[in-house]
Amino acid sequence: MRVLITGGAGYLGSVLARLLLAEGHNVRILDSLLHGGHAVSGLYLYDNFNFLRGDVRSEATREEAIANVDAVVHLAAIVGDPACARQPETAREVNLEASLALYQLCQRNGIERFIFSSTCSNYGKMADPFDYVTEDSDLRPVSLYAETKVGVERHLLDTMSPDGPAVTILRFATLFGLAPRMRFDLTVNTFTRDMLLENELQIYGEQFWRPYVHVLDAARAIALVLNSPRDKTEGEVFNVGDTRENYQKGQLASLIQTRTGSRAQIKHVDHAEDPRDYRVSFEKINQKLGFHITRTVSDGVIEIADAINKGVLTDLDDPRYSN
Repeated sequence: MRVLITGGAGYLGSVLARLLLAEGHNVRILDSLLHGGHAVSGLYLYDNFNFLRGDVRSEATREEAIANVDAVVHLAAIVGDPACARQPETAREVNLEASLALYQLCQRNGIERFIFSSTCSNYGKMADPFDYVTEDSDLRPVSLYAETKVGVERHLLDTMSPDGPAVTILRFATLFGLAPRMRFDLTVNTFTRDMLLENELQIYGEQFWRPYVHVLDAARAIALVLNSPRDKTEGEVFNVGDTRENYQKGQLASLIQTRTGSRAQIKHVDHAEDPRDYRVSFEKINQKLGFHITRTVSDGVIEIADAINKGVLTDLDDPRYSN
């Protein structure tokens, strides 16, 4: 398959590109290289790789990017609540307006599949703290980042047609793990780094729930959708993760301390209210597509700690590791 990955130089995209290339797909990456291009350089070793530098907001760039491709995996975005809050207008332009324009272009040009990268943050705060949210639960976005994702989701589901691209929406749990474009502004990665380097780790709102999924398993979920029959994925929304990998932040910190053997002091800071608190069910993707994770939070902590301890990763506070 000829696949376009927008945002392919990013944290998830750089893992996905390698996975699809290894499977024999032809891969084109569109990326503005906002966070640098080091994650892309190794991909030139593949004959079936093509790179296009450009901004997804540009109509000409979008048209060039989708030329002669079968499927589009749309990852390009201003990612995360802090980054969107810092640049709200840019976030709306990239995450919402450019996403809708790209999809409409795909509709007009016979693209077969359109996979949209969304987030479990869309669930916001659970109505029942003892229950699990599912793909059918109400969406309660509490940040600009989630609002833009919900806006695109609704448009895709409202405007898809049988003669257009097969639309699949993937709501990812919070990502973690090693990647060619590494990030240390994600909870598991941050906690692991800080446990190894600092004497104290402050946890705000230890009681609030989040689900987590390894970046490789997130990429595997996308590849699975691409390789699945159209009638199993068209018009579907899937949470991506594993139901057993929901953790309260306090639980997560304790697990990471145990796995790293860190002597850092964990300081729990009272935070009575958090706009996001969600525990997620991932049974649908398991039952419908047979998706299983291959790496747990514990596995991810061990691999990150090993890379830090052996000097594979250095200058851990460098801005290139953060969005």
